Amino acid sequence: MLRTTTGVAGASLALGALGTGPAAAAPAGTTEAQATAAAPPRKGRTMAGVPFQRRSTVRVGIIGLGNRGGSMIDLFLVQPGVRVVALCDPVRAKAESAAAKVVAAGQPAPALYTKDEDDYENLCARGDLDFVYVATPWEQHFAQARAAMLNGKHVGVECPVAMRLDELWALVDLSERTRRHCMQLENCCYGRNEMRVLRMAHAGLFGELLHGAGAYNHDLRELMFSPDYYEGPWRRLWHTRLRGDLYPNHGFGPVANYMDVNRGDRVVSIASFGTPALGLAEYREAHMPPGDPSWKETYIGADRTVSMLRTEKGRIIRLEHDVSTPHPYSRINSLGGTKGVFEDYPARIYVEPDHTDHRWGDFSRYAQWDHWLWKEHANPPGGHGGMDYIMVFRLMQSMRLGLVPDFDVYDAATWTAPVPLSHASLRAQGAPLPVPDFTRGEWRKPRAGMDSDKPSE
Repeated sequence: MLRTTTGVAGASLALGALGTGPAAAAPAGTTEAQATAAAPPRKGRTMAGVPFQRRSTVRVGIIGLGNRGGSMIDLFLVQPGVRVVALCDPVRAKAESAAAKVVAAGQPAPALYTKDEDDYENLCARGDLDFVYVATPWEQHFAQARAAMLNGKHVGVECPVAMRLDELWALVDLSERTRRHCMQLENCCYGRNEMRVLRMAHAGLFGELLHGAGAYNHDLRELMFSPDYYEGPWRRLWHTRLRGDLYPNHGFGPVANYMDVNRGDRVVSIASFGTPALGLAEYREAHMPPGDPSWKETYIGADRTVSMLRTEKGRIIRLEHDVSTPHPYSRINSLGGTKGVFEDYPARIYVEPDHTDHRWGDFSRYAQWDHWLWKEHANPPGGHGGMDYIMVFRLMQSMRLGLVPDFDVYDAATWTAPVPLSHASLRAQGAPLPVPDFTRGEWRKPRAGMDSDKPSE
């Protein structure tokens, strides 16, 4: 992964004009709510429903070849009609290791950009790339996505797409102006359970939808203090900068899809609450030797953040985030309506008229509702139960065939907005804040999303 900066420059990345940092405040004469509410005038044309240009070969550049990028390259290399043309990482050994995979897959050796942390700009400037994949520390996502679009490339970014509201608006405006898609590559939207629930929800099996929940509850203490897992302490340092939900996308994306957020409904407000920040300091005390650099850090990120979101139609979405305390992994992944409810971890269901005894039913009996992607790729390769492969396959297929992407810059901005907004709400003692309408009214028009029909090759 690309290295992160620290100190004043790194900390300033958490600050913005919209009250997103520990020391930030709304401009004089305004409230936090007013500071986050207004949508700036549109500077281009909407990207909702805009298809890719059809092409026989998708030429890919990858920025960041650490844990995530170094494994995801394998999935790009097995896709039909995809060439990995260029790789970027300031740790040259990682770029060379990834390049060896490209050659082993029978493709020409890719160009390497390893000079420094800004060499990604030279990768983005190449004339022989169609798509740039960004898998770097969070604070670098905005600048790299921006560079890709300014150089005429579509871009897919790991979560979250940016860390500030002004950056989210800038990506929306730039996508509309350059006519290039900027997508949050949310792999959890492509999980088998998530895609099955999506189709069931759209078929009306849950009735009128009322509520949903998602989370990233994942004990990362050991990894965040590991000297080897991440390239430096960049992820842990975010717990010294922001108090709120640092990683909402895995939980929010699937529920937003179930409820057709940005495609007939939209999220209008968020109120967030957080516990004291104790877990990382306690782990450090138990496991880190005296003199370790982590002892200079002060953690402010709530151990558990709970956010309540409300939609225009009156539905509610609960988001949780906890990476600092011991507990089993869970994304919650729940959806309820007037006819029943689904809950994950473990997967279980109760819908009428199938169930009438107040006991959970067996979700595996609903396999007929699997999305066509999972019927076609029943045992996909790669990590996270195959959802990574399904995501890459579908994205590359959409680019080759000239399809509308399953999600767009408006989804990326919406799913990431809880990062700065949850922090601002916590600072305001849980006060509800408005969630911007990044679509600028386009949400009122129902349109297709991930519940897609199988295309003809």
